[in-house]
Amino acid sequence: MTLDDAIALQPAWVQAWLYVLIFGIVFLPLSLFIWRQTRLAAVVIIAASILAGLSVQWLYGQLGYVKLLGLPHIILWTPLCIYLFRLAKTPALPAWPQRILWIILAVFLISLAFDYVDLVRYLFGDRSAVAGTVPQVP
Repeated sequence: MTLDDAIALQPAWVQAWLYVLIFGIVFLPLSLFIWRQTRLAAVVIIAASILAGLSVQWLYGQLGYVKLLGLPHIILWTPLCIYLFRLAKTPALPAWPQRILWIILAVFLISLAFDYVDLVRYLFGDRSAVAGTVPQVP
């Protein structure tokens, strides 16, 4: 079973959230290339998101669909969120890139909330495959 197959077995809200996540961490940051002050942030966000995605794919190949899959997000996105928070608070930044940064930051933080909860559950022994990712044999 591929990661895409495992995700397809998840509830509809999880799949919908993944579309919001991809929009917020890949496509929305592209708009930051418009402003000189946020071009570096756009590159960093997109690079961190791609690296996190590849790392999740690799981790899935090693462990399956377990609660530890959010670890790459935690490692890469936690410092990124601190950077984005500081950048979004920059007074000289125009209003639109500020708004976009706050939206991107909100998407990252919501995802990280799930990831941190899953990491804690994993560390406390919940190492089974996520419910619904193991096909039922009739």
